[in-house]
Amino acid sequence: MSKEMGHIFLRKLGKKRLRPGGKKATDFLLNHMKLDENTKVLEVACNNGVNLEMLSKMHPNTQFFGVDLDAKMIEEAKERNLENVEFVKANAVKLPYEDGSMDYVINEAMLTMLPNETKKKAIQEYFRVLKKGGLLLTHDVCIVNNEEQAIKILSNGININVSPLTKSGWFTMFSDNGFNVVDSLSGKLTLMNPIGMIKDEGLLGTLRIIKNGLKKENRGQFIAMRKTFMKLKNDISYIAIVSEKC
Repeated sequence: MSKEMGHIFLRKLGKKRLRPGGKKATDFLLNHMKLDENTKVLEVACNNGVNLEMLSKMHPNTQFFGVDLDAKMIEEAKERNLENVEFVKANAVKLPYEDGSMDYVINEAMLTMLPNETKKKAIQEYFRVLKKGGLLLTHDVCIVNNEEQAIKILSNGININVSPLTKSGWFTMFSDNGFNVVDSLSGKLTLMNPIGMIKDEGLLGTLRIIKNGLKKENRGQFIAMRKTFMKLKNDISYIAIVSEKC
């Protein structure tokens, strides 16, 4: 059976939205932004630029920046040829931007993947590059019940060690690093939930993902991941958090 990391495996199957709360959580975060020609927006872990392409076309006079550690994703993002977006390969804990240069930092489905000490370093970098009063918009996995067991099951199920936090744990992580949580939204994960997938990918997109997942070479991991998320349906959720730089 294939043992690819979960997000890479789902991307291979054709899943475009690899966020735990899907479009609903992303839209919640983006609705907190007020964009004009003087605004600068940074997305950390921008993947291949799906979010920034949408935003840049809606706001052609706003400056957008996208960074990702995966060089292949950055190359794919650059192929979108977006005039008001700059894509750079960079590490979240060492961002190539000046202090206080950004109005918004978007970071989805990444902090969960980092050990807690590395989370702190990344959040401190977001704090550094944000202007005072700027917003950090994050979207991650949240532990609801059975913390230790849930983390172990999830890590095994998606073939990568993850460190999601409880709701209070996320809030404390941000407040301890200079942020004030001003809004949040949580709910059931949409990653492999059929109804959630249809909302995120459309009916045809969902059917294509399922068809690819049931191919002989993918079936084992696809079914195993589905069982993992079903098993954890009462123990984990998504959480989207809006935090302001104090």
